[in-house]
Amino acid sequence: MDKILEVKNLSKHFADFTSVDEVDFFVEEGGFFSILGPSGCGKTTLLRMIAGFLDESEGDILIRGKSMKGVPPENRPVNIVFQSLALFPMMNVRENVAFGLKRKKLKKDEIDKKVSDMLGRVGLTGFEKKKVTELSGGQRQRVAIARSLVMEPSILLLDEPLGALDRKLREHMKVELKLLQRELGTTFVYITHDQSEALVMSDKIAVMNKGRFEQLDTPRNLYKSPKTAFVAGFVGESNKFVITNREGDTITTKRGLKLNKPGIDFEPNIMHVRPEAFILYPADDLKDISTFEVKIKTILFDGSNTKLATLVDGSDDEILIALPQNAQFESLSEGDLVNIGVHQDDLKCYLEE
Repeated sequence: MDKILEVKNLSKHFADFTSVDEVDFFVEEGGFFSILGPSGCGKTTLLRMIAGFLDESEGDILIRGKSMKGVPPENRPVNIVFQSLALFPMMNVRENVAFGLKRKKLKKDEIDKKVSDMLGRVGLTGFEKKKVTELSGGQRQRVAIARSLVMEPSILLLDEPLGALDRKLREHMKVELKLLQRELGTTFVYITHDQSEALVMSDKIAVMNKGRFEQLDTPRNLYKSPKTAFVAGFVGESNKFVITNREGDTITTKRGLKLNKPGIDFEPNIMHVRPEAFILYPADDLKDISTFEVKIKTILFDGSNTKLATLVDGSDDEILIALPQNAQFESLSEGDLVNIGVHQDDLKCYLEE
């Protein structure tokens, strides 16, 4: 696929800090690219530079191979959907979607056709005359996207657009956005602090921290093979262990666990283990498995998911364990002692400053 967006060694300095620090990446045409990170990491600043609302301090932004230096927002082939949506409450749905086309002074027949086609593609045919204040949150979301996409941007920028929705509607809109992007074929660049949104919708994700990209990868690789301790702790649930000693192939943690982790050519001080990596009642003949006993502190039932908050003997630190949906575990109770194991390949070790 062709590169539609290239960001080259981009930085943004303010008076007393650097918000974006030498960021370098590209996005393929038709892709769904997410920038994921905590508040204050620089992701919104980065998006605003791509949109043209902020000038870069160093570096360059290219769209379809053309530098955007000095190009104002209205002349860039991008459009943006904000978390607030920024719809006009005094206008109906059709008027909101047609707003940008009218400013371009297109003919009425052309505007009517483009608006009708776009409302059909986002599932809002028949809503043309409704005020946006009469719509549900999800419907308003689709109006905002339609208003941006009807301008036929090369890239649609989305600034945490699901942040104001309730949880159930966010889950629904994640699927809708992914399907809509695939159907339209428009390149999406999406920023969020919600790792679930990024994992579900994206082709590629850049995890951002303190102005830099810690890892740019597929959702699966980010979750399965995080390259840094920050990515391991930020993307998905993880148990963090502090390593206190290493002798040969054995690692000892602050919680008193002894775990087998051969093949490390550095002295790590942090280890992350996913809750689902733990095996309850591991068989004696399993290879490369470290085993130990824990006490069940709390059973956390959440519909399709059940997790155990457990304690290692002599420690107040919890280890979170995700259970497979299996009837053999239904008899577990708080206070039970259970044997668990973890494979050495599921121990992710890092040197954390």
